[in-house]
Amino acid sequence: MCTNVVPGTGALLRACLVVSDVLRAELHCHSSLSYDGRDPVEMLLAQAEAVGLDVLAVTDHDEIDASLDAAERAEEYGLVGIPGMEVTSEAGHVLALGIEELIPPGLPFVETLDRIWEQGGIAVVPHPFQRSRHGVAPHISNRTAETFAASRNLPMTAGSDAHIAEMVGQAVTEIDADERTPEAVLDAIRAGRTSVVGRRTPWRISVKQFGSGVKRRIVRALLYPF
Repeated sequence: MCTNVVPGTGALLRACLVVSDVLRAELHCHSSLSYDGRDPVEMLLAQAEAVGLDVLAVTDHDEIDASLDAAERAEEYGLVGIPGMEVTSEAGHVLALGIEELIPPGLPFVETLDRIWEQGGIAVVPHPFQRSRHGVAPHISNRTAETFAASRNLPMTAGSDAHIAEMVGQAVTEIDADERTPEAVLDAIRAGRTSVVGRRTPWRISVKQFGSGVKRRIVRALLYPF
């Protein structure tokens, strides 16, 4: 499970006289387009449907084409598709949700955020306190990230960081959206109308996920050492 902090947003308390819809979302997963991913978007979409999710965002490392494809096809699986990617900034990884144009890797952290916001997207810092997973503040655990965000009233999301289809849905963000549309989902995240739900990944799945991406991780490390 990855507990994340959304920077650059203020938590607004407001009364809404509308009927909202709590949607279960997987906001951090990878397709075979990622250097360490295994499965095509069809398998990710099918898994999301099978485990009862409502929203899926495919967030490949420094790639966006598969995510755009998944977002376009999500309705076929009864899902709301959110386009995005996981950008490798100089400081670490940043999820970009709700964007449709690729943001290049290797930019300074602040410039990466600016590029996301220029597209109207949401910047999410995944596993911020884990050096082994390229967190931007690699000091402590994911549980600490959750405590940090809660104590400062920051919006939070969760995602499984799935690199194989079986992992999709291991960690879920529950989103209190006004309707089942990408725009409503993103608005609810910005407003902090989220809660995080997750369970410990079975060790067999963790081993399978790790093994499936070892070769591609080595290639990536050689090509992009930052």
